[in-house]
Amino acid sequence: MPPGTPGTSGTAPDESLIRDPEAGIERLLAIMACLRDPATGCPWDIEQDFDSIAPYTIEEAYEVADAIARRDWADLEGELGDLLLQAVYHAQMGAEAGHFTFQSVVRAISDKMVARHPHVFGDESRDKTAEQQTRDWEAVKAAERAGKAQTGVLDGVAVGLPALLRAYKLQKRAARVGFDWPDAGHVLDKIAEEAAELVEARDRLGPDQIEEEFGDLMFVMANLGRHLGVEPEAALRRANAKFTRRFRAIEAALAARGKRPEDSDLAEMDALWDAAKRAERNLEG
Repeated sequence: MPPGTPGTSGTAPDESLIRDPEAGIERLLAIMACLRDPATGCPWDIEQDFDSIAPYTIEEAYEVADAIARRDWADLEGELGDLLLQAVYHAQMGAEAGHFTFQSVVRAISDKMVARHPHVFGDESRDKTAEQQTRDWEAVKAAERAGKAQTGVLDGVAVGLPALLRAYKLQKRAARVGFDWPDAGHVLDKIAEEAAELVEARDRLGPDQIEEEFGDLMFVMANLGRHLGVEPEAALRRANAKFTRRFRAIEAALAARGKRPEDSDLAEMDALWDAAKRAERNLEG
């Protein structure tokens, strides 16, 4: 526990530690304790709680993923720091409430990694295929869930995950016990069925039913990704990046003509989109 953690020792933080650029994680822990000090800390930081900080944690994780996708290693360094700050923030609040400490968090994840890798830290053989190691990993996690009284197949799939990612994980978990289509062809048939039901809802039903059928279609699309070996969240991020890249090419081409998108029409922008697509393919080829 760093000096000056509110709700623990109550002593002032070590200023020399906070000012020492080489002090590592202990410096960051002391900074966070200082920010959260109810008497001398930052008013904004003092007001925060787990619920208010959770959205920032999710946002920072996505910014890490974005930096990786852009291969911007300098930016990744900063984003990893921002994500680490989130863990420190939650640990500080946990310590204040008497739930856990940063050191107990570190101990728990370290113990988990050792337990889940008996082929590295134990006496099991390392001579296993990646598939066998995946099965072993899932067996260990299943035992951990049982220890937490999580007996349902879907227990432990976090509700707070992005919906598309959670759909993928729910289906993956159900598939382990045989609740799955045998191949991608059956999933494609289901997609056609769900698409027809969405059209019917659009033409004959109300907004709630349209939303429900749209959700069903997206859920099956996530399952198709799993059958094809495609992680849907990653695929959609890639599609978003491609759309952004090509639309910016449209904006640049229009600007060269002295125009903005709102001065153009769909036919012109569609032609510029096709030109951007051809240019990308030529670069790839």
